[in-house]
Amino acid sequence: MRAFFKKFKDGFSMTVSAIAEKTAALFGQKPIDASSIETLEEALYGADFGVETTEEILNEIKAAYKADKTLRGQEVAAIGASVLKRVLEGSEGRLEPAAVGNPTVIVMIGVNGSGKTTTAAKLAWLLKEDGRTVVLAACDTFRAAAVEQLKSWATRLNLEIVASHSGADPASVAFDAWQAAKSRGRDYLIVDTAGRLHTKSNLMEELAKIRRVLQKNDATAPQHRWLVVDGSLGSNSIEQARVFHRSFGLTGLVVTKLDGTSRGGALVGIFRQLKIPIYFLGLGEQPEDLQPFNVDSYVKAVFGLE
Repeated sequence: MRAFFKKFKDGFSMTVSAIAEKTAALFGQKPIDASSIETLEEALYGADFGVETTEEILNEIKAAYKADKTLRGQEVAAIGASVLKRVLEGSEGRLEPAAVGNPTVIVMIGVNGSGKTTTAAKLAWLLKEDGRTVVLAACDTFRAAAVEQLKSWATRLNLEIVASHSGADPASVAFDAWQAAKSRGRDYLIVDTAGRLHTKSNLMEELAKIRRVLQKNDATAPQHRWLVVDGSLGSNSIEQARVFHRSFGLTGLVVTKLDGTSRGGALVGIFRQLKIPIYFLGLGEQPEDLQPFNVDSYVKAVFGLE
């Protein structure tokens, strides 16, 4: 658990910097003052925690400060962490063991540049390391680089993959991949999808087609529909999530690129507005840097608490 927490803390170093380091006096052992509370407010807004969450945190801190003018930084950090933990109650996505019989299908959705293809490969590796069997489906056939990228990751990590030529019908690739996963008795099928077609409606139609074709094999598929969002986009990622959720009925989130951003609060806004569970966070370039989301570790990292 200590190593797990360190990965979170390292990954959120920029977010911690935006909040904790800017308010060194606030998070030390010195009594706080009105100025340090104002500095914290700026840091919370800068990290994209949003108006509601920021106000909730500040209101509880101000109430505690009003009651005790000797309130110290670590106590304030604990109050902030407690509020954030309450806001995120129920946000941890948990991937249950695959059902016996048919492969459990996870469709990865997201715009180009979100880290979707890389995340699909890292997730397959993570499941494999956990003793599960996995097949990858390279269904972003509109972008030749995406198919080659997924193939490269599969070779590097010794993963099974079903792919076709550039421009092939993505739904057909998904169908073939499901059949392969079923015949080989694999636990999971992870489907990488396109992030951009000519219009947004074309993209949504293509995703819907993949879903219909998968359901010809298994009426319950895809069991998981996860949006991969770039955490460095801040509040813009909330609108992305809203659009995809309305069109495709998302069941989970993966938030990537949180290793070099001061805007790690956006995931709070997405969960608060849409109540979609967060399954994984991308905290770096390596396969092991895809980490299961853990609320306790997240809030401690944000507020610099050990």
